[in-house]
Order: sequence, then C-alpha cells, then structure tokens
Amino acid sequence: QLQFVESGGGLVQPGGSLTLSCAASGFTLENYAVAWFRQAPGEERERVSCISRSTGTGYYIESVKGRFTISRANTQNTVYLQMNNLKPEDTAVYYCAALSGFRMCQMSRPEDFENWGQGTQVTVSS
Repeated sequence: QLQFVESGGGLVQPGGSLTLSCAASGFTLENYAVAWFRQAPGEERERVSCISRSTGTGYYIESVKGRFTISRANTQNTVYLQMNNLKPEDTAVYYCAALSGFRMCQMSRPEDFENWGQGTQVTVSS
C-alpha cells in the first residue's frame, strides 16, 4: 500500500512537548507536499500544518503558530511535527497525508490529499 505511518503520540501534561513522525511507505516523499491533520471526537478534520514540495516552506493555522514546527527529512522519507507548549485543546488523533502535483498545500482541502496514515493519539491533560 501507499501510505504514511504516524508515530510519537502519547499522554503529556500541559506545557509539555511531543515530536510526531510520519514515515512514507511505498512511495518517495520528495514528490509530495505533506500535511498534518487532527481530529477530535465529534469534530471536523482540521489541517494543522503543511510543508510544500518545492521550497520546503511550512504553513500553520493561527492556534499553533509559534508552538508547532513542521520539517522534512527526504533522505529518511519522513516528515516531523515538533509540538511545544501543548494545550488541552490540542488533544486529538493526528494524521499525515500527501498532496501530489503542483497544488499549494495551504490552499488545499482534506479530500485533495492521499496516502493517509492510521493516526496517532495525542492527549494533553494534567
């Protein structure tokens, strides 16, 4: 199958940090833009961050700016999401997915993405 495998989630106290990993399986990461999404129970799936294919530029929603950092290691076929100063409202299942072609990831919708991973749970609680 062509998909991502997410890892690195867990239980952390408010103010703590986690690093999520998104490893590409069966395809070459350098050919895609990549986005991290999250989904809490009963809520819509939300794009949190994405990184472009050509320049490697990262994009973020306002609620995570200054706290989350997306990066790409093409030699390891992996994308990372460093999450600092975590808040209870960050609690969700986190997914990564790929965007093919030359579309801008920060302007794209969930249905435009492919090769979804199984997700990793992040819980922020004291």
